[in-house]
Amino acid sequence: MQLRASLLSLLLLMTTPADAASRPRAREAGIIFGILPTGPLNAITDVAGVKVGQATLIEGTNVRTGVTAILPHGGNLYQDKVPAGFAVGNAYGKFMGSTQVKELGEIETPILLTNTLNVPEAAAGIIQWTLRQPGNEEVRSVNAVVGETNDGTLNDIRGRHVTAANAVAAIEAAREGPVQEGAVGAGTGTIAFSWKGGIGTSSRRLPPSLGGWTVGVLVQSNYGGVLQVAGVPVGQALGQYYLKDELSKASGDGSCIVIVATDAPLSDRNLERLAHRGLLGIARTGSPMTNGSGEYSIAFSTNLDLRRSPERRAHPSAIVDLPNDQMSPLFEAAVEAAEEAAINSLFAATPMDGNGKHIDALPVSEVVKLYRRARR
Repeated sequence: MQLRASLLSLLLLMTTPADAASRPRAREAGIIFGILPTGPLNAITDVAGVKVGQATLIEGTNVRTGVTAILPHGGNLYQDKVPAGFAVGNAYGKFMGSTQVKELGEIETPILLTNTLNVPEAAAGIIQWTLRQPGNEEVRSVNAVVGETNDGTLNDIRGRHVTAANAVAAIEAAREGPVQEGAVGAGTGTIAFSWKGGIGTSSRRLPPSLGGWTVGVLVQSNYGGVLQVAGVPVGQALGQYYLKDELSKASGDGSCIVIVATDAPLSDRNLERLAHRGLLGIARTGSPMTNGSGEYSIAFSTNLDLRRSPERRAHPSAIVDLPNDQMSPLFEAAVEAAEEAAINSLFAATPMDGNGKHIDALPVSEVVKLYRRARR
């Protein structure tokens, strides 16, 4: 147990796996998605106050899993809840806490991502962390929000190696600034389009004439289909895609979780609409959202004027949120950022052996050549 704890501590301190550091992000390689500019980090943390933390578990030859934590702000989330919306593309999955988010339109805990069979442990970590926050001494109900994808090819998923302590470690490691991508946290053992998947992120910033709002997205990629990169049919060109010759062993199943953050003052109803656009970005990468794949998206607003604090709950005041006819630029931002985040997860991920299997990384140099050729 001491060795395991030491290894986890080491992995939590890592900024980026050494191999991933040599792999460019898609935009750094010259691939451009959409028309809107990114934020300075091109990450979900471009939305002020949002924090991301990761706990990566790589042990022996068969443990390849972890936890990714997204915090809408650094305060007491239970006391200062944020408005949120939830959307489903294909519901073959387990997104804990989603029914209360849909019913009340708010989030009161960190959002955790992990593997399918460790959702209970992630939830236990959220509950432990929430109950011990100053000001929560009388709390008797916590809506833990946990998304998952199945990493059982590379990871001994039946061993259920993620613990509540790992979940708490990911929350406590959450920071503003650059976000780790690729085979880290909840993306450690994931697979996308039969290549190594993982965690990816991106952002968009609207011009001042459209409000100057920022939209940031984080994706846990573990799904399939016919890969497209900025509209280029990469999967077909590389000969690796779902239903190839109708005899392909490549699977379209898996799952994909999309987290959308914005500082725009949006109602929970319009945040649900924004969450749906995050799933459109995943469709742009070539996903048909197959029967055995769980596609979920959750969107929240960090805008201080919409923060659901104890004072506002006790003494409601007029809340101003953007009208419907100002949503379209934000929709475009969410689609573009989700698409780029998913591709960034593939660009950053390195080859991995685990659980008796080997998964190659996306051949970035070949993808860049295909993109340049298509853009001539």
